[in-house]
Amino acid sequence: MRTMVSRFSLLLSLLAVAGLAAAQTGYRVVSVADAGTISGTVKWSGPVPRELNFPVTKDPQICDPQSKKSVSLERLIVGPDGGVANTIVYLKNISAGKVMELPEQRRHLDQRRCRYVPHILLVPEKVELHMQSSDATLHTIHMDGAATYNLPFPFPNQISSRQMSTPGLVNLRCNGGHVWMNAEMMVVSHPYYAVTDESGRFEFTSVPPGTYQVVAWHEGWGLAGKEQVYDVLTQHAVQRPVFTEPKTWEKSVRVNANQPSTVDFVLGNK
Repeated sequence: MRTMVSRFSLLLSLLAVAGLAAAQTGYRVVSVADAGTISGTVKWSGPVPRELNFPVTKDPQICDPQSKKSVSLERLIVGPDGGVANTIVYLKNISAGKVMELPEQRRHLDQRRCRYVPHILLVPEKVELHMQSSDATLHTIHMDGAATYNLPFPFPNQISSRQMSTPGLVNLRCNGGHVWMNAEMMVVSHPYYAVTDESGRFEFTSVPPGTYQVVAWHEGWGLAGKEQVYDVLTQHAVQRPVFTEPKTWEKSVRVNANQPSTVDFVLGNK
């Protein structure tokens, strides 16, 4: 029952993000005069939860070369100064602005030492996501949400590409028995998206003057339980972690011509 509730909550979150993205598909590229900037940080408040780890149960020579016996699920990364990495920050109600120029590294996915790299992806709508595996073992990229693919990667360094046609959130998992592998991808219809760095910082440039809603989206850092899935290679049943639903925070900001604006978010368990 607990797993079913978590799946239902996740489905609602996926539908909400997909609906929001679909509502923004009318974005227009215009010449931005007297643009401003928005920058800020996402910080953690209070005790930092214990890191979520998961036992390495397959291919330890590839996935765990240092023999740590477990790997991080990478759900919450808090830096020394409290900055929260891997938070997606975006402008909710922008309909026109600069051309699409999202970071190139966020639209290329590697499977390296049984991790998805990067852990958070930003891919423009109707642009191809390029994927490969650096590992000499079978991986898969199973997507659900705004994109639904199940792609095998049996050989290292062979690139596969798929167009991301629908804006919204996409969950990535491995069906090759490496059950701890997880990542999130946002397919977006405008360029005012950013992923916070190790210090929790983000910035938007060339923002037209106006008032905007700024949203901070985090994938969530809780473990709701486990679910039984099957390793596609061995057909053995394995237990995969099930995560709690994503979290969002929202603030309003005014952008004036040729002026910087600041928005800071504080995350926590409360």
